[in-house]
Amino acid sequence: MSRTTFILIGILYYIFTIAIIIIVLNLINSREKKKYKEEISSLERDKNLIVNASILSELNKVGALINNDIMQKKYDNWNERLKEIKEVEIPKITDALIEIEEAFEEKDYKNLKTKIAALELQIAYVKTKSNFLLDEVKEITLSEEKNRETITKLKADYRAILSKYNSNKEEYSEVEKPLELQFENIDKLFSAFEVSMEKNEYTEVGKIVKAIDDTIGNLKVVIEEAPSIILMGRKLIPTKVEDILKITNKMKKEGYNLDYLNIEYNIKETDKKINDIFGRLNVLNLEDSIFELKTILDYFDSLYHNFDKEKLSKRIFEDYQRSILIKATKLEKISGELNKKIDDLQYSYDLSDQDLQILTDISSEIANIKSEYNRIIEMHRTKTFAFSRLSKEMEVLNSKLLKTEEKLDQTLRSLSSLKEDEKRAREQLDEIKKILNQAKNNMKSYKLPITPKNFYIELSEASEAIGDMIKELDKRPISIKILNTRVDTARDLTLKVYNTTKETIKTAKMAETAIVYGNRYRAVYKDVELGLIKAENAFYKGNFKNSLENAINAINVVEPGIHKRLIEEYK
Repeated sequence: MSRTTFILIGILYYIFTIAIIIIVLNLINSREKKKYKEEISSLERDKNLIVNASILSELNKVGALINNDIMQKKYDNWNERLKEIKEVEIPKITDALIEIEEAFEEKDYKNLKTKIAALELQIAYVKTKSNFLLDEVKEITLSEEKNRETITKLKADYRAILSKYNSNKEEYSEVEKPLELQFENIDKLFSAFEVSMEKNEYTEVGKIVKAIDDTIGNLKVVIEEAPSIILMGRKLIPTKVEDILKITNKMKKEGYNLDYLNIEYNIKETDKKINDIFGRLNVLNLEDSIFELKTILDYFDSLYHNFDKEKLSKRIFEDYQRSILIKATKLEKISGELNKKIDDLQYSYDLSDQDLQILTDISSEIANIKSEYNRIIEMHRTKTFAFSRLSKEMEVLNSKLLKTEEKLDQTLRSLSSLKEDEKRAREQLDEIKKILNQAKNNMKSYKLPITPKNFYIELSEASEAIGDMIKELDKRPISIKILNTRVDTARDLTLKVYNTTKETIKTAKMAETAIVYGNRYRAVYKDVELGLIKAENAFYKGNFKNSLENAINAINVVEPGIHKRLIEEYK
């Protein structure tokens, strides 16, 4: 393409783009213009609907009903308010609409939005005033129909109440007069309603309807709840009070202290409360009466539980009364006998200050328990407290007694173990001596070429330990802890001597047997002879283990596994 062609194409593109932009702007402008037109039309329509035909129609109806000064004043006020809307408020709206249309024509869209928003608020305000006025007028024009409908329902409720009352008249004996008066009042209110409706006194009609509604509502509650109140207040509660008093008097004769329950005081308060409830019932005031009477019934029902609790507490108290005395007396006797032997125990055994203090504490605890026991028994004799309180105190005292008993048992076991340890130590001394003598005899029974040195060392240590054990047993007082250490040491060293003796003799016997067995090969095998000579030399020096090893190693050249056979032969 030539350069001229490119220039022409560029110009065409530019013109096309400009055309598109113009079209788009026109479309946007057209759409916005249409939107504002619709909003202005809507505002015009809303303005025209502010004062509709229904307000005028309802006001005309009220005008026909006027027959007193009050209604005339209301009617005049409504007309004034309607006149203000028509002659003041609506012209303002009309002027604002004209300004909006001018701004629209001048395409002053910036101010147009603000003006439209302000007018919408103004129309909404005036429309609310108009609707409120219409509602007030309708309250009068529709009152007859509405009040007739309400009164019809109230009459149906009243007939149901009256029917229930007449069918069960004996249940309302306590409130017969106030109910009859209330029925008369309701009849008068119904008559007053009819009179007011005939005179078109609609302001009074509303008050009468409300009074009838409130009265029937209260009467309905009375008819529903009065029988229950009368039943509880005149029969159920008095019967329970009578029964409670019988049980109370009987239990007091049997030694029960029931002062903490304040039964007499609460019965007096109950009588006051019932009188107050029936006083309010006579003026048909039932507020909280059912709740209060049920609370009273619940209280008297709870007293039966308290009575049962006291009876159970009495049995528990009597059981503790016997068991604690017996156990405390027994512990006191044991503790006394133990304290009598304390000097002998101190002489015989090295008791610590803690051991002696425990005995003192136990004696003191038993004395306190007996003192506390006597205090509780005295309270029981004087009837100072109820059995529920006494049984709890006895339970606490019994817990203390059990702890003291456990402490005494532990002390007795500890002191008894001192004697047991001493006795056991003396028995073990005889056993240890016997084991040591057996070790000596074992060593003498087999004529060894020489006694090993370690035997004499171990024998000396064991003998010394036995001597220390004897010294400890001869001491007064004996320290059981030290004595047990001495016993353990002597026993261990004696067993060590015994085991050494046994092992030495066993090894010597096996070495001698091996040498004798190997003599059959001496003349034939030079190595065997040399090994046996080493074994014999070691044997006569008292080195029996080395002798056994040399003999076995020498014979093993000729007879592999000779070690096992020698052991079997020895066994």
